[in-house]
Amino acid sequence: MIKSSVWHPNTQMKEWDSFDEIIQAKGMWLIDSAGNKMLDGVSSMWCNVWGHSKKELVNAIVKQSKKLQHSSMFNLTNKPAELLAKKLVEISPGMNKVFYSDNGSSSMEIALKIALQYQNNIGEKQKSKIATLENGYHGDTFGAMSVGYVPQFFGKFKKQLFSTIQIPVPNKYRVPKGFTYPDYQNFCLDKIEQQFSKDNKIAAFIMESGAQVAGGVVIYPKGFQKKISQICKQYNVLFVLDEIATGFGRLGSMVQYTEQKSIPDIVSYGKMLTGGYLTMAATLTNKKIYDSFLGNFNEWKHLFHGHTYTGNPIAASVALENLKLYQKNNLIKKIKNTSKIFEKYYDIISKLDLVGDIRHKGMLMGIELVTDKKKKTPIHPKKSINKIFFEEGKKHGIYLRTLGNIVMLVPPLAISENDLKLLLNRTVQTIKSAKKQVI
Repeated sequence: MIKSSVWHPNTQMKEWDSFDEIIQAKGMWLIDSAGNKMLDGVSSMWCNVWGHSKKELVNAIVKQSKKLQHSSMFNLTNKPAELLAKKLVEISPGMNKVFYSDNGSSSMEIALKIALQYQNNIGEKQKSKIATLENGYHGDTFGAMSVGYVPQFFGKFKKQLFSTIQIPVPNKYRVPKGFTYPDYQNFCLDKIEQQFSKDNKIAAFIMESGAQVAGGVVIYPKGFQKKISQICKQYNVLFVLDEIATGFGRLGSMVQYTEQKSIPDIVSYGKMLTGGYLTMAATLTNKKIYDSFLGNFNEWKHLFHGHTYTGNPIAASVALENLKLYQKNNLIKKIKNTSKIFEKYYDIISKLDLVGDIRHKGMLMGIELVTDKKKKTPIHPKKSINKIFFEEGKKHGIYLRTLGNIVMLVPPLAISENDLKLLLNRTVQTIKSAKKQVI
């Protein structure tokens, strides 16, 4: 344990006297300074693919660091960034160009700026509104908070955020009274079409691809995303997707929008892009978008955005090696098989006293905790749920983190079936042992 000088993210620091110091990691396991091992149940904030200390990724970092550590992409380029861009375009149907950044929030800020400036560039200056789904999450910077407004996270900043058009999203567990689940899906889609038909000032519609993750693991019903993309096309509204947490295999497909049959105009990637080893993100656009930024310098059509570490060659090198490993190890096929292990635990988990609902797709599971199963009342202990479940999970040798009343299971994508069973069994034990503290 160490008394930290660091202000930790999303943490009530008054609750923590000290923190476990992770000094090493091997495979799926984190090892602290006391020698305790924890199975990484959240893939170090949803980004780890192969587990820790994967030699191919480590070697890629070492090899590139001996050649070129960093060089600006302002008026210059580097081979790893160029090769990675080509690879990303190759695996992303409909995409044409890649703009690099450092993290998911930044990549969504870039997507926003591109979408709005595109409308300006083509002479549609009145198109300045953004539509999005309620309860979505796109990052913690101000633009990202505006389009991904989760009230419990960002309510204190509401007056500083720009307004967006919020469309309800179908959550099978919490369907409003008077609706069936299919009826509510149609209601949400009708809301989008009604909004678009009466308002010609909407520049873009932004949503997470395949599921809302930080908003509570809300898996979209089949055809929902596809229908939204069709409505956007019908009304000439840019369709912008966030695949930062849901792409690269997390939901069971390399590029989630291909499974959803909904090719976007702009898409953002992050988290698992480098296998979870270095920070990097990318925003991709189609040719139509990119071409609108071309012109004479004094037309001021070019994108005014840049990052110091844009296209960092070390990060790009490890990302390239990561993508090679996906193909070499046939990871997507492996994920489809391994994810079936989650399904075998549905009955065991759902019978637990605290569990109201289970939502799962691919290598992602959200377990919603309630105090009353009939009334679906979320748990609200005085102590933070996150601290309770971290401490109880640690006792059982697993690293867990919650979001509100949702226990998140987001393991490294390459986790073995045996380790996943171990994680699920110990999660069941953790929920049981935490019961006294949360009711």
